[in-house]
Amino acid sequence: MKKQFILILFTVLTTLLSFTAQAETKKVTLMLDWFVNPNHGPIVIAQQRGYFKEQGLAVTIQEPADPSMPPKLVAAGNVDLAITYQPSLIIDVAEGLPLVRSATLISTPLNTLMVLDNGKINSLKDLKGKKIGVSISGSEEVSIRQMLSSSGVDYKDIQIINVGWALSSSLASGRVDAIWGGMRNFETNQLAIEGFKAKAYFPEEHGIPTYDELVIVANAKKYDAKMINAFNKAIEQATTYIVNHPKDAWKEFISYAPDTLNNELNKRAWNDTLTRFALRPAAIDLKRYDDYAQFMFDNKQIKTLPNAKDYMPIFE
Repeated sequence: MKKQFILILFTVLTTLLSFTAQAETKKVTLMLDWFVNPNHGPIVIAQQRGYFKEQGLAVTIQEPADPSMPPKLVAAGNVDLAITYQPSLIIDVAEGLPLVRSATLISTPLNTLMVLDNGKINSLKDLKGKKIGVSISGSEEVSIRQMLSSSGVDYKDIQIINVGWALSSSLASGRVDAIWGGMRNFETNQLAIEGFKAKAYFPEEHGIPTYDELVIVANAKKYDAKMINAFNKAIEQATTYIVNHPKDAWKEFISYAPDTLNNELNKRAWNDTLTRFALRPAAIDLKRYDDYAQFMFDNKQIKTLPNAKDYMPIFE
């Protein structure tokens, strides 16, 4: 009788603990900026290694049909977190979207002005009279203008061609002489695999303030500070693991979706992205954001000048 009572009591306690654990698990929806790729390494590793779970989070990772939508869905309250770009965040905040930056994923620029390393373009000066391919026409002018002007080339002396997402192939085929938007960890490798050597000119070396390539945003009006702190701890732990164990981390990364991730391009991109991940994703650098916002404002890319302290809160 005593043994039966103890067994029943144990069963009840186990059930209660199970219900308590479930109640304490916070469901979180995270929308990426694009399909899963090495740029999302800390997110995937935190998921695969159970770091989110250890922090009491059940994170659902979503891929957008339209890469421009994730921050808008956060602003509308349809997803909890989304990955976007620092320049895009500043534009969105300047236009009044209720967003706050909750973490940094990649803390250095990845974007470049890229040419083939074939002796035809040896400096930015050589782009005068040339064609530059872009993915989304209309958003590139300020950056390209600044980079060219740093070498004495006027923006009106080049031709912009919208090549959609065919950046690498347009450069390789000679349709354009340069591309804006070629990532230093992807397009360079993609061209190399296809037998072309590329040369990249970096924005931060040609008059453009340095910036965070990828950041995570939350809704300014109803963010969950406790959840964000837990999320940031998980991706920091994941980043530390990646840096300490890059080869093992690569294997765990591709296990997330072997059919699409386990290929030569992603492997090369993974190695080139390792040093780009933010080691302290929650760390705040107000000046970096204010400097870039001032650059955008001075070049009339935004009509109002937001203050970083207003959209970069300390989550307590």
